[in-house]
Amino acid sequence: MATSNTQPEFKRGLGLLDSTMIVIGSMIGSGIFIVSADIGRTVGAPGVLLLVWVITGFMTVIAALSYGELAGMMPHVGGQYAYLREAYNPFIAFLYGWTLFLVIQTGTIAAVAVAFAKFTGVLLPWFSEQHILFSAGTYHISAAQILAIVSVLILTFVNTRGLQEGKIVQNVFTIAKIAALLGFVLLALFVGRNSSAIAANIGSFWNATWTQVSNGTILSITPLSGWMLLSAIGVAMVGSLFSADAWNNITFTAGEVLNPKRNIPLSLVLGTGTVILLYLLANIGYLLVLPLTGSPEAADVTAQGIQFAVSDRVGTAAASMIFGESAAVIMAVMIMISTFGCNNGLILAGARVYYAMAKDGLFFKNAGVLNKKSVPGSALFVQGVWTCLLCLSGTYGDLLDYVVFAVLLFYILTVAGIFILRKKQPNAERPYKAFGYPVVPALYIVLAAAISVDLLIFKPQYTWPGLGIVLLGIPVYFIWKITRRRNEI
Repeated sequence: MATSNTQPEFKRGLGLLDSTMIVIGSMIGSGIFIVSADIGRTVGAPGVLLLVWVITGFMTVIAALSYGELAGMMPHVGGQYAYLREAYNPFIAFLYGWTLFLVIQTGTIAAVAVAFAKFTGVLLPWFSEQHILFSAGTYHISAAQILAIVSVLILTFVNTRGLQEGKIVQNVFTIAKIAALLGFVLLALFVGRNSSAIAANIGSFWNATWTQVSNGTILSITPLSGWMLLSAIGVAMVGSLFSADAWNNITFTAGEVLNPKRNIPLSLVLGTGTVILLYLLANIGYLLVLPLTGSPEAADVTAQGIQFAVSDRVGTAAASMIFGESAAVIMAVMIMISTFGCNNGLILAGARVYYAMAKDGLFFKNAGVLNKKSVPGSALFVQGVWTCLLCLSGTYGDLLDYVVFAVLLFYILTVAGIFILRKKQPNAERPYKAFGYPVVPALYIVLAAAISVDLLIFKPQYTWPGLGIVLLGIPVYFIWKITRRRNEI
């Protein structure tokens, strides 16, 4: 009896709803509940805080509209990696894939997993970061890190069982987090309104200041105007851009999307639009409940304000004004749901990029093989192992700070790829064309480049190491190419 040597192939099982849930679920993690504190310290005015989120939303949506053209042209597995390869060359694409694997995707998964564990510790104190299980000098392993690793391994295993399993987890947790965040927003808007906080925020709506803090002590408060105000807005956007990132993950799964030329562009617009609207409403809710400015020495959440919410947990501080003593538990459950669902989307999508790289001979060969369930099991495994090591290292937070610049750099290159491909492949099928071309994509490039330059000047401790991580991929690329040639001889 003859045996079939047919290799498993990707199965198209993601519809428009599923694709949109991946966009939304991958974007909403824990950032929206935390980063407004740092933004508040950097810009110091309620109006400017909202402006930071409006600019972030504008940039995210116009980038998604631009990516829609590339997604329609090239509905290939690997998404953004494939766009860079076609617009430029395999070398540029590898640098993106290298940075994605080394830090962007895996570092984000690690950070989100530890956030999941931290908030689990609110319900079950055994999983607290303060519960140290192992120590060696200054190195510690906490119960929170172990739980983070367990959550990554569980989700990795679920996604090795097939696309259907990963899709179900994604849809359930994303719908739950949308409902929870929307419920929180409605309560903040209509139940938790604080007249004294509203009066304070209206009174200082455009009085922008930059508050420098060290070890919980205010070092200086600098009034902002002109170029310094623009610079502060650019620096503040590090947090908001990170919270609104990962929308591009749906492009990685293009080989499994039904009618990808339609559904990927649509899901990008629907997903990013929904998330940005929720983020803006959440920040309006914060400002209706808490004053923006406050003091780190204050004893209550109102006097601490958004700027100095304990551990930057703005969401918990705002919830305490609505729910009282039960706020910490309610917010912990919300963030646990949010982060668990977020990581499922990141884990599901990321492995598809490494699969595409392996097919190009630029990653471990086994990562380019699908398992019996028609998913890249080996790529999921490698991603999971490296993520767990990052969880144990405790450096994922620093690494993520380093790569915000790199993320912007690759977004700029990808959007610029639209212009390049219009020249290189003028007759290619484009079922969807970038909205407002060439003005809107060019505007994104200008804004993202301005923020990148701003970060190079005002956040050099983060941006230059991030650029170094990208450049480190250059020798790795050539070593990989040489090794591959030797193996083929």
